[in-house]
Amino acid sequence: MNPNVDFFFNKATKWQDEYEKLRQITLSCGLTEELKWGVPCYTYQQHNVTLIHGFKEYCALLFTKGALLHDAEGLLIQQTENVQAARQLRFTSLKQILELEPTIKAYLFEAIEVERAGLNVTLKKLEEYAVADEFREKLDQNAALKAAFEALTPGRQRAYLLHFSAPKQSKTRTARVEKSIPDILNGKGLND
Repeated sequence: MNPNVDFFFNKATKWQDEYEKLRQITLSCGLTEELKWGVPCYTYQQHNVTLIHGFKEYCALLFTKGALLHDAEGLLIQQTENVQAARQLRFTSLKQILELEPTIKAYLFEAIEVERAGLNVTLKKLEEYAVADEFREKLDQNAALKAAFEALTPGRQRAYLLHFSAPKQSKTRTARVEKSIPDILNGKGLND
């Protein structure tokens, strides 16, 4: 156990028993406990394997390369359609975790093997993402905007493309594009 991670477990008002059991199971698989992104992260040879995190409706083990796991039990959940690599095992009670403990360990050991083998998820290429018509028009009209957008990291570009194409209404897409233009021109990402 890493004492730097204790605060996460101590501050929990919900899922405390579930977190403790997930921690115990994860550590029993030989992973190293670290604190990353404010949550417990378990690594194998300094590579992220899984995170423990919680939400209002459930707590979860998030496997960073869960898309590569066989998921023989059909338990892994893709949080949203845009999540490419990570998958979650979700829990709503300590009883559920206790019943699934052998399965959880099997998933953890498989995730460790994925890291040991050096496997990586093949991510979608930037060109495969939809470009909202409203943003395409702005890029075609403004060479400086196009150059600034192309100078952003692929992750920042992807975040903008997803953000712009998500709304159903054109006026919402247009408003998002207009609001983001100054940040793009300043080399900033959506969440910078």
